[in-house]
Amino acid sequence: MTPENLLILAMGLPLIGVGLVFLFGKLPNVREAASLTIAIALFGITCLLASHVFAGGRPEWHIGEMIPGFEIAFTVEPLGMLFALVASGLWILTTVYAAGYMRGNHESHQTRFFACFAAAIFAALAAAFSANLFTLFVAYEIMTISTYPLVTHHGTREARNGGRVYLGILLSTSVAFFMFAIAWTSNIAGTLDFRLGGILAEPLADGKITETQLGVLLGLFAFGIGKAALMPFHRWLPAAMVAPTPVSALLHAVAVVKVGVFSVLKVAVFIFGIDLLRTTSVSIWLAYVAAGTLVTASLVAMTKDSLKARLAYSTISQLAYISLGAALATPASVIGGGMHIAMHAVGKITLFFCAGAIYVATHKKKISQMQGLGRQMPFTFAAFLIASLSIIGLPPGGGVWSKWFLAVGTVETQHYLLTAALMISSLLNIAYLIPIPIRAFMAPQETTADPHAAPAGIQEAPWMCVVPLCLTAALSIVLFFTAGSIYEVLLPLVSSQ
Repeated sequence: MTPENLLILAMGLPLIGVGLVFLFGKLPNVREAASLTIAIALFGITCLLASHVFAGGRPEWHIGEMIPGFEIAFTVEPLGMLFALVASGLWILTTVYAAGYMRGNHESHQTRFFACFAAAIFAALAAAFSANLFTLFVAYEIMTISTYPLVTHHGTREARNGGRVYLGILLSTSVAFFMFAIAWTSNIAGTLDFRLGGILAEPLADGKITETQLGVLLGLFAFGIGKAALMPFHRWLPAAMVAPTPVSALLHAVAVVKVGVFSVLKVAVFIFGIDLLRTTSVSIWLAYVAAGTLVTASLVAMTKDSLKARLAYSTISQLAYISLGAALATPASVIGGGMHIAMHAVGKITLFFCAGAIYVATHKKKISQMQGLGRQMPFTFAAFLIASLSIIGLPPGGGVWSKWFLAVGTVETQHYLLTAALMISSLLNIAYLIPIPIRAFMAPQETTADPHAAPAGIQEAPWMCVVPLCLTAALSIVLFFTAGSIYEVLLPLVSSQ
């Protein structure tokens, strides 16, 4: 099969998955088997496609122009390929986990849930493989709309309010800022195509845009891509925590937020070009905004007793690392930002899997209620500890490498306040993550109403919840030893600039 056909098949499989989920909606076992089969097939096809891309190929698929100059087209390059591998690979484990969670909690509307899940994966792949800004914008909006029913899944007043904040912020920022940035870029550059090295250096040299205007344009992109959750456009992310935990895992690790930071990194590398950003210094303000976001969100996370709320603000902080890497625009920082897409995805999905498993097994949501639970749920809390080490940036978690390259980027640019921000944030990561497994393993367990009751023993969540979180925790360690491969994948993004 040719690489182009593999690309078309990869794009089509999630849509086939949507159809199969609705077709077998009244047969839960068949429905979920179909979802899992499509997820496995997609990952296999994506791996085959990756073998061509990493060997230097760039498969393309041009569907056609909607209006002159605005084409739907796809091209696979290394950064998008890495994102696609992460999204398709984690979809397999999330599908298994979601089946266990949704059944364990006796959730309603499960057919709609799995259909929207598949649609969100389609949007993630469409963004990953987008050949131009217009295609990226369309994929970005499909992602927002397809995940709205997931955020409001429970149908409660709280869920509807959370959904309104989610939809309101993401749609308003994309229409007010992102769309305008695309139109401005098309006007001055005459193209929206992603090109390694960027497309804005020539308009700057020709006087079609000044350096000050270039900084404004970057701001429109950075804040227009609201899914990157830069402050002050971050409130949608904590608001979306009303969704079921598998949705939170999708939002924070597999698709939604990763589409945001992937888009920021893609714009920096393929629209502005890292040479242009570095020589003009128009992106340094964005680096400090990202640094402020990653420290402030970490401080807020420390105040949250709700486990999902704490993880939500942790995600805001961790996403800012990737925006920081894009803004610094050095080879090390761009590679660090690209690495962090994969490292954070695996670590954070593990943490949300653990939060969901704790809720399924004990119906506890608050950290203050989790003392002693580690002896009841040792696999879950051991996985939580491993993933926390990766998020913090400590061995043997893979996150140590992405943070290392980001720190190198701050030193190379001699912005030592940014270096300090990275170090402070990592210390805050320790402060809000490590006490959770310590409380679970070391603190006395809450006594039961009956003083003569036997010890609870090991009472983990259903295996369909526990096995995925154990595998993703193990993958965090694997990434520590295989980070060199990710480095080689991302090197073409910076080697020719």
